[in-house]
Amino acid sequence: MEGKKRIFWDAFLLTLVVFLAGLFLGISFESSKVAQINEYYANSEIFLMDILALNNMIGLEKNCNLLADANLKMADKVYEEALLLEKYSDSEKLAQAMDLAHKRYDLLRTFLWIDSVNIKNKCNSNFSTVVYIYEYKTKDLVKKATQNVWSKILYELKQNKGDKIVLIPIAGNNDIESLESLKRKFEISNLPVVIINEKNLITKLESVGELERYFE
Repeated sequence: MEGKKRIFWDAFLLTLVVFLAGLFLGISFESSKVAQINEYYANSEIFLMDILALNNMIGLEKNCNLLADANLKMADKVYEEALLLEKYSDSEKLAQAMDLAHKRYDLLRTFLWIDSVNIKNKCNSNFSTVVYIYEYKTKDLVKKATQNVWSKILYELKQNKGDKIVLIPIAGNNDIESLESLKRKFEISNLPVVIINEKNLITKLESVGELERYFE
């Protein structure tokens, strides 16, 4: 009997050690994701500040090509990070940290949209803006499925058009006042929507061909 008790406690302690080790490793792994996202955001923020500095120099140096190229690189960088952020956003352990990171990125993306419009107006640049405003963490299963399809269509559009478009996905339900103001301007009441060049508002989307017609 004593031997059986010892075997039981040995097994219990081994299970507990394995469980705790797995728990600590999981926490460490999740924390590294937050650190990675924060590092990406900091670098993107620096990149955007650099673009703003270039923007202010346009009056002194008529180098619109340099500014447009930098803006496109910034947009591509932020889009790639948006894809990464979406992969991490479903983690329950990271919920609060990821929500904050998402809101910071959505503010940065909104600012990027505004600055892209300013660059087009100031420099008469020929790139197009494609802004995708969606509902973050929607509980509506139909809307969630719709947004998954839209994301894939927009990804295909970006692959087809490359640096001819600036693709900016923004969560439209993160209480960002600058974005709310833009939503009111475009009379947006339901999500998701796609806005092309600040004049074409798309509320139904089934194929990449539907979007490509706006660039012909």
